[in-house]
Amino acid sequence: MDKRRKKRVWFLTVLATVAALSLFVFSGCAKLASAINDIKGSLIGNQYTIYTYDNFGNLVLETSGKKIDIAGNPVKNTSYDENGKVITGYELSSVITITIDGNEIESCGDTCIFVQKGLTPDVDFTTETIQSSGSVLDITSLSAKLNQYKNKFGKARVVVIKSQLGNPIMAFSGDSVYWEIPEDLPKMTKLMIDGKALYIHRANFQIIDKELIE
Repeated sequence: MDKRRKKRVWFLTVLATVAALSLFVFSGCAKLASAINDIKGSLIGNQYTIYTYDNFGNLVLETSGKKIDIAGNPVKNTSYDENGKVITGYELSSVITITIDGNEIESCGDTCIFVQKGLTPDVDFTTETIQSSGSVLDITSLSAKLNQYKNKFGKARVVVIKSQLGNPIMAFSGDSVYWEIPEDLPKMTKLMIDGKALYIHRANFQIIDKELIE
């Protein structure tokens, strides 16, 4: 084989190798971009106030903004198929990134409640309780507590949001109340109360007919 032919074969081999590596890198980047795209979204509304609570329902941070973006943070994991081949995938970590008008909060584990402007809780249990008894843990019966505020619930349904340990945080009421799980937001539940949005991250909630509060 002459030098000219050897050079051509070498060039084609290098070109094929580069193309293969580019395809591999591109595919990997595309998979990661797809994973990130699936867990990133924006809250739709004019403005939101974000309330952050610990597991006991104590308010630890309050922020607000007009442009709210939320993104999950994917972590790489590996598994093996029946032939022993390595399978690479991505799953959500417990950390979410909240961008508020261009500024970021990294949150892990805390309860976050995003309340659209114009939606006001009928009862803020943390405020009421701190003023009266000094501790949210002093609430012994949710039904009894709701009954104290029954006259404030002038509409058909009541939404009670509770901390991860079951302590009530806020209560809203509305004629039209429903919930859904957004596909583009990580570990979030969206509630609509009379046309206003309420997003919940890591919290328990109940939607109760007013007539059941006795």
